[in-house]
Amino acid sequence: MLNVTVWNENRHEQKSQVVRNIYPEGIHGAIASFLKEEHEVKTATLDEESYGLTDNVLYETDVLIWWGHLAHHEVDDVIVEKVKQRVLDGMGLIVLHSGHFSKIFKTLMGTTCDLKWREADEKERLWVVDPSHPIAEDIGEYIELEKEEMYGEHFDIPAPEQLIFMSWFEGGEVFRSGCTYQRGKGKIFYFRPGHETYPTYYHKDVQKVIKNAVLWAKPTKLPKPIYGNAKPLEEIKPKKE
Repeated sequence: MLNVTVWNENRHEQKSQVVRNIYPEGIHGAIASFLKEEHEVKTATLDEESYGLTDNVLYETDVLIWWGHLAHHEVDDVIVEKVKQRVLDGMGLIVLHSGHFSKIFKTLMGTTCDLKWREADEKERLWVVDPSHPIAEDIGEYIELEKEEMYGEHFDIPAPEQLIFMSWFEGGEVFRSGCTYQRGKGKIFYFRPGHETYPTYYHKDVQKVIKNAVLWAKPTKLPKPIYGNAKPLEEIKPKKE
């Protein structure tokens, strides 16, 4: 059983009755509800002290899930640096939907993470392009969502270390929707679907992907690398002039 923290800025839920109707417990609550079947789960939101990401919470978190949209700029750089360090130390990070523009994702990617987008109630089909990957376990050839926001290429991210899902949208665009990275000892997974005005996080296949990603991103028990000045392992003999 892992310790999972679901972070959500929780601003759409405060501003929109439509979003409140879909996610009465917040997006974070909806995600936490299906993860609690298998893990110890906490939720954290932007308006809490330290954005809900205190030193103790971060220290105890094995995998952090991140959803944000309206208020990326409100997350203090000090907290971003603490999250980054935890990832480098081995904490898993799952970034969802508009979290692509979060400070933490852009910091870890080193790029703008920009893209095309459109809200037009269009069909999305997420094709599994790496069926051997554990994040795609028990998913068929594709996941079909009746209505979603479109994200389109070019997506300004580093080339994914593993590309698991590729989306096609009714309007014709495609998008790299399931991308993995490693930074330091930490594993990162970006998963595209999850616009706040659609019930995407109730879709069983979407839930399964997130469950699989939590297990994939869990910290490994590798020793911490040793850095700095090092004594020689063998005797270094003086070189003759």
